[in-house]
Parts: sequence; C-alpha cells; structure tokens
Amino acid sequence: MFPIEILYGVIGLIALVLLFKIFSWPFKVLMKLIVNGILGAVLLIIFNFFGQAFGLYIGINATTALIAGFFGIPGVIFLVIFKLFL
Repeated sequence: MFPIEILYGVIGLIALVLLFKIFSWPFKVLMKLIVNGILGAVLLIIFNFFGQAFGLYIGINATTALIAGFFGIPGVIFLVIFKLFL
C-alpha cells in the first residue's frame, strides 16, 4: 500500500464517523419525542381513569400526549386547567 491510499482510508473513516454522528442526533431526538409521547399518553390514561370520578376527561391525541410527556405532571395539570376553563 502506498501512503496516499492509507491517507484516503483514514479520511474516509473520519468522514464516515462524522456522517454517523450527524445522522444519529436527529434519530435520538425523534426517539426521545416518541418515548415521551408514549409516557404522556400513559399518564393521561391514568388521569382519565381516576378523573372519571370527578367528571374530568382529557382526550388523548398527539398534542396532549406530547404536552404531558414533555412536561410531566405539570403538563397534565396545565391540560386539566385548560379543559376546565376553555
């Protein structure tokens, strides 16, 4: 092997690692949003189960699940207040 071929190989490996890093970041963000959305939906299902005794129900859709998933319990409290007053 010539030194230039080794240099091309090293440059190619560095470029491959950089591309993997660039494309893996959005995948991580997307997966985090999906997991938070699922956890938010579960939190809303639990709230709806106990909220039936008080006549409270929050519809579960992508928006409410992401709000509950991203903000957690304060997000669910916000959704309850929003439902009560609007």
